[in-house]
Amino acid sequence: MGLHKFPKIFYTKLAIRRQTSSVVIDVPKGHFSVYVGENSPKRFAVPIAYLKHPSFQILLNLAEEEFGYAHPMGGLTFPCKEETFIKLIGIIQST
Repeated sequence: MGLHKFPKIFYTKLAIRRQTSSVVIDVPKGHFSVYVGENSPKRFAVPIAYLKHPSFQILLNLAEEEFGYAHPMGGLTFPCKEETFIKLIGIIQST
């Protein structure tokens, strides 16, 4: 891994606070964006390392079952509540 000016927790907290309307927000290097929410999805920047976590993989499988490869937002969309996603990110951070 490369050197970072800020710890991983900072990036995740920053990602959790980010939301988009019509403004495009750059995703930091080593991250990818996902849309989370049921009615008005919000965009989150997630570290690529989270893809290895079993809980995150379950969420990916749910997204595949729900949307297949045709996501309504044009990007990866998770069919869960925002609060649930934030709790999952907290669990992943603590491991």
